[in-house]
This record gives sequence, C-alpha cells and structure tokens, in this order.
Amino acid sequence: MTGGFIPRWLIVPAGVGLLFLLVPLTALVARVQWTTLLSDVTSPAALSALGLSLGTGAVATAVCAVVGIPLALLIARSADRTAAVLRALVTVPLVLPPMVGGVALLYLFGRSGPLAGLGLPFTTPAVVLAQVFVALPFLVLAVEGALRSTGVALERTAASLGASRATILRRVTLPLAAPGIVAGVV
Repeated sequence: MTGGFIPRWLIVPAGVGLLFLLVPLTALVARVQWTTLLSDVTSPAALSALGLSLGTGAVATAVCAVVGIPLALLIARSADRTAAVLRALVTVPLVLPPMVGGVALLYLFGRSGPLAGLGLPFTTPAVVLAQVFVALPFLVLAVEGALRSTGVALERTAASLGASRATILRRVTLPLAAPGIVAGVV
C-alpha cells in the first residue's frame, strides 16, 4: 500500500486511459498466427530486421547522449528566457506528426535538399538520423530536469575548492544527474 489518496471519480478516466493503451495491443495479439509465430520471428528476414533495429537504435542512443547531454546542460544552466526558447526548439519534434518529421528530414537530406550530396535517403544512416530526431527531445528533457533539480550549489562548492570545470562536470554534475541520464537513454 502506498498510502496515497485517489478520488473515486479519477478511476473512470484512468480506466479509459488504460483501455486506450491496451485495446490496440489486444487487437494486435488477437491477429497473431500462433502456430507459425516461432518460425516467423526466427526467419532470416525477421532476424535481419531485429539486428538492424538494435544496431541503429544503439548508434542513435549514443548520438543522442553525445549531443543531448551537453544540450540539456546548456538549457539547465541558461537564463530563464534563453532556456525557454531552447526548450521550445527541442520539443518541436515531439509535437510534429511523425509523417511531418519524416518529410522534413527528407526535404533536408533528399535529392533536392540542402544536404542532398550526403546521399543519405533510404540508407541505414538515415534510419539513425530519424531515430535521433525522434528520441533526442526525450533525452534532453529528462536530463535537463535532472540537472535543474541538482542545482549549482555543489558545483560552486567544488569550484571554490579548486576543481576545474571538466572535473566538476565529470565528478559532480554528471553523477548527480545520472538518474536523469539513465532515464533519457532508456
């Protein structure tokens, strides 16, 4: 028992939300051909797709961490107005329909786009870029929240004791933000 109080009237909308999440999954499971499931998921095509997904996902996660953690730190340590503008820019991919995000990437990297010379459309690196475009805002927001909650008092204390900026980042800031970093990476 958690000891929290939940008003009875919240049970109905919570139930509707739960149904909204579970009914489509139930419909998907109902369509599975159980007699051929094992051979389907172990087929060369399925294993190849799984390997590609895991590989591109791992690379995209690394890219998100490399560029997202510094961006989150910049937002967390910026003045309120600057942070608000940066946060708004970071969250744009979250409010775009997936199709619009895909078209935007295609316009940027496609045959007539400004970065057409890179030859990325419909390649594995393009998949990684699309995954980064979708996942980066989640990582940045999670890490930024963790960095804001840690504050700067311990960083200032470390600086007053002679620690360099790199040491403060490595030994104070990042360890304090580790739960947010893990949440953002996952």
